[in-house]
Amino acid sequence: MLKEKVEKVIRKIRPYIQRDGGDIQLVSVSEDGIVKVRLMGACRGCPMAAITLKNSVEANIKKEIPEIKKVLSVS
Repeated sequence: MLKEKVEKVIRKIRPYIQRDGGDIQLVSVSEDGIVKVRLMGACRGCPMAAITLKNSVEANIKKEIPEIKKVLSVS
């Protein structure tokens, strides 16, 4: 259930990431509220990727799903 909620939020923000040549893939959602995502395309290696992850991806997910504690990027 939690994973489906996270996927829904990612579908909402994906077009904004894709607009800049990147993409995002959900890797996992743990029961303790840790979300792991993979940033792809132009986001890989971009110096702004950490800011995008924190201020856009994590902020939107935590806003809509308060039980999420953290969003991490994995390779």
